Amino acid sequence: MASKGSKPTTTDAGIPVSSDEHSLTIGPDGPILLQDHYLIEQMAQFNRERIPERQPHAKGSGAFGHFKVTKDVSRYTKAALFQPNTKTEVLARFSTVAGERGSPDTWRDPRGFALKFYTTEGNYDLVGNNTPVFFIRDPMKFQHFIRSQKRRADSNLRDHDMQWDFWTLSPESAHQVTWLMGDRGIPRTWRNMNGYGSHTYMWVNAKGKKFWVKYHFKTDQGIEFLTQEEADHLAGADGDYHVRDLFNAIQRGDHPSWTLHVQIMPFADADTYRFNPFDLTKVWPHGDYPLIEVGKLTLNRNPTDNHTEIEQAAFEPNNLVPGIGVSPDKMLLGRIFSYADAHRARIGANYKQIPVNRPKSPVHSYSKDGAMRVENVSDPVYAPNSKGGPQADGKRYPGVEIWAADGDMVRAAYSLRKDDDDFGQPGTLVREVMDDDARTRLVSNVVGHLKAGVSKPVLKRALEYWRNIDKDIGDRIAKGVAGK
Repeated sequence: MASKGSKPTTTDAGIPVSSDEHSLTIGPDGPILLQDHYLIEQMAQFNRERIPERQPHAKGSGAFGHFKVTKDVSRYTKAALFQPNTKTEVLARFSTVAGERGSPDTWRDPRGFALKFYTTEGNYDLVGNNTPVFFIRDPMKFQHFIRSQKRRADSNLRDHDMQWDFWTLSPESAHQVTWLMGDRGIPRTWRNMNGYGSHTYMWVNAKGKKFWVKYHFKTDQGIEFLTQEEADHLAGADGDYHVRDLFNAIQRGDHPSWTLHVQIMPFADADTYRFNPFDLTKVWPHGDYPLIEVGKLTLNRNPTDNHTEIEQAAFEPNNLVPGIGVSPDKMLLGRIFSYADAHRARIGANYKQIPVNRPKSPVHSYSKDGAMRVENVSDPVYAPNSKGGPQADGKRYPGVEIWAADGDMVRAAYSLRKDDDDFGQPGTLVREVMDDDARTRLVSNVVGHLKAGVSKPVLKRALEYWRNIDKDIGDRIAKGVAGK
């Protein structure tokens, strides 16, 4: 989008950068490199923009419970929490993305669905949403995306023109925007929405065989949504509607639950699958990789102190246990750094000593000192040592949750597969998943959003964007905006 007279983007040191779109990777499908100093600058600066509430996902609450394995999936992973009949304590936090801590629960927004499993092999965190996809596929764009959804620098108001400007200049957002503007954009309660890991992860079994996996937590309460009119009313009548509903349900003994299913892709399939399986803007059709039941998540205890147990809870996708690893998903690889860095900025270097973040399994690390450190440290404080300190055990924990990559260092989009495009899957969602009533509500929701202060150049792009998703829906939206 650079024009002849535009100013070049630079780092904060004034050094011109080559791309605002793509992280530095080994080949177009390979891992992100730590030496991408501009990406690190972008994420680290973004994580420190606001203190002390979370940057995204500031408004939310949660509860405690357990996860019980009900089906045997040990042939796919050796992770202790997924072995037959295992029961693991869990903390869940639900949230909106764009709003501040005092914002209404019923704004149209994706909902966070973050889980912390206190396993026998350390904490395993699954940081997801109530949608199986996301707006972007490269972490270089994440901070820009979030800023486009938050408040303007001049008026301190949220701005639909800013949102649609970003979305229409980022066509990969089409799938998530279609979810957002549909019925799932405002769940009736947190209990009535699904949760998704969204990213692709790796599972490794006891024999070292590798698989790719996606997580689906299906609500046992049934999917229900709020219409835009109902949500607008509740935003003024009860801004804490979702927080109140979850707390009251658990308090009266109505314990919400979700059944976990996974999609399993054989490791070698990723090379030839018709969609890039690591692209966060895409789903794996269930006809290709069916859902496999794993177990049940149940929430049965409210927090006793929301600040210490929920506000200070720190979820991070780098908390991975043996048998579970990351994938070449660029957004996931960026979050591996970004989330932990955000916690250090927000609640301090020793945030894992806060009781809600402390694992139930023993900790033997060489971390020491820093503000608010409360656990005693004893010598030796370095490795290697001959003084009896802990030692890494490569035989028991060989760290096999990895994959091979080669290629030049590049800043590039994912290489395209046979059926890869930005508008195909959202078009399928509109035509084959939604019914006539859902499509009518989608059109109404988009028309209302576009009529709220979207400038003519952005509106023109938005109508083209929706016609690319589905021509009929785009034409109906255009007529609605025009008042016809």
